Amino acid sequence: MLTTTPATALWFLPFVIPIAVWVAWSDMKSMRIPNKAVMALAAVFLIIGPLALPLDVWAWRWTHLVFVLLIGFVANATGLIGAGDAKFAAAMAPFFAVEDLRFLLALFAAAILGAFVSHRLMKHLPPFRRLTSDWESWTHPDFPMGLTLAGTLVFYFLAVLTFAG
Repeated sequence: MLTTTPATALWFLPFVIPIAVWVAWSDMKSMRIPNKAVMALAAVFLIIGPLALPLDVWAWRWTHLVFVLLIGFVANATGLIGAGDAKFAAAMAPFFAVEDLRFLLALFAAAILGAFVSHRLMKHLPPFRRLTSDWESWTHPDFPMGLTLAGTLVFYFLAVLTFAG
């Protein structure tokens, strides 16, 4: 059972979707997640969070950002993930309830598989490839994790709307 409420998801989702699309698109096109997108997501939590969550919960969730940013800093320094991925994951962290962590990790694993398979399949469809011929992710040795991270964020709220309550 998810602990985030449908009302909370409805507050966040309209603001999160365009940022998630921006991040996924940008990472596939240029293998970069813009800092402006990271700041926009953090701003959504800053501004909409007090409307969507009790103030004590909203305030406490900022520690999620700090914790994930520290982990991301270490993961980036050791070459495990890109800096943009680390920053975006940190900006995403306050949106998630710690109590939903098990579900979130399963969702993230599914998002990795779905994003990877979809990206690799679309790469070989000539009409799609012609439309996106300038995307760096088609030939870059790394995978654009912004696609996975953005999908995880959006699908989390969609799952809340579908299964919570």
